[in-house]
Amino acid sequence: MNEEPLRVGVVGLGFGSTEFLPVLEKMPEIKLVAGADLRPQAREAWEKRYGGRTYDNVEGLCADPDVEAVWISTPNQLHGQNAITAAEHGKHMCVRKPLALTMEECQRVVDAADKSGVQVLAGGQTQGTNPLVQAIRQMILADELGPLRAINMWAYTGWMLRPRMPQEVDEDQGGGVVWRQAPHQIETVRWLGGGKVRSVRASTGRWRPERPKATGYFTAFLEFEDGTPVTMVYNAYGYFDSVELVSWGQDRAMEEKAGLRRALLAGTLPEETEKEATRFGALIEGKSGPQIPWEGGSGGGRGSWMPGNQGVFIVSLERGDVRMSPEGLYVYDDNGVHEVPLSRGSGTGMMPFLASEPLELYNAVRHGKPMLHDARWGMATAEVQWAILESGRQHREIALQHQVAAPAGY
Repeated sequence: MNEEPLRVGVVGLGFGSTEFLPVLEKMPEIKLVAGADLRPQAREAWEKRYGGRTYDNVEGLCADPDVEAVWISTPNQLHGQNAITAAEHGKHMCVRKPLALTMEECQRVVDAADKSGVQVLAGGQTQGTNPLVQAIRQMILADELGPLRAINMWAYTGWMLRPRMPQEVDEDQGGGVVWRQAPHQIETVRWLGGGKVRSVRASTGRWRPERPKATGYFTAFLEFEDGTPVTMVYNAYGYFDSVELVSWGQDRAMEEKAGLRRALLAGTLPEETEKEATRFGALIEGKSGPQIPWEGGSGGGRGSWMPGNQGVFIVSLERGDVRMSPEGLYVYDDNGVHEVPLSRGSGTGMMPFLASEPLELYNAVRHGKPMLHDARWGMATAEVQWAILESGRQHREIALQHQVAAPAGY
């Protein structure tokens, strides 16, 4: 068996790359060999940290013969186009969420990958396979409390308040919470429910004048093919935070969010400067040389589970309910309630599950194993995102056409 590391090139060294590079650089299965970004400081930082080659365009990196797989972390509106370019160059790839912004472009990515015979990981640390969800999935498969009957999720965050580039808050360019945040919930419920959503009915909201071009709120009702219902709520306007829905949580950033809101309303928030400080190779005033945002962080405290971008969720089985606990899961059944602790690892500050998606691609390329987050799975998730927006516009239920089942073994 070929156990050589997968030689990876990363396209797009913005904030998104800082979420996965700390994981990839520690994985023995991955070797970072090339990077591409428009910013010279990002390319300089890459060369100093990883060596290899850098490019100022996608085509150059995809033509590099030493690159086996491309991590696509460019702005959302470019994902489909960049994925097709990678496929045409015979490169395996990870495409960060979403796979593309239309079903037509998603299908072109699928077709290009099939034609070239390359593997596509449609990932992006969506948390849909974190240890909490893995444990619940195993409970469902093992029929411990009977069949799945319903899922309800509520997420309240300050996503719309944080410094954003124009495309991040422009729905036509893949901005707003449906395109950028909803997969945290969609991936979770699709995996728990077996993958195949039958229809979506949703209502969406653009409530704030400082972000007029993008959805900051949605409520969605999903129904699986077997009739299992799902409700999902996401409110990103930052007045309330989901952490206060758990007894061990406290919104410690309330005053900070209030200050961001005042600055947005007054037009005084320096969004470009603040956003640059979060990117790989950032040039930060008062510091010499390009900076790596995660360097010098607080490190590996584990802490209790917090809602995060999935929010609070309750999974109802025929003979019980399951929800998050400080150390794992609370299981409510005929005998009362008990906590199931779950191991998360320690010492790095990064949950081990963040490596699970890259391992899917590595094992598919090196060992021929099936993936959960393949191109068709990514297209199915993007279809739910698209349907939430379309249902909100049309005020009607949207039937889905591109759903796929979770493969055996997941």
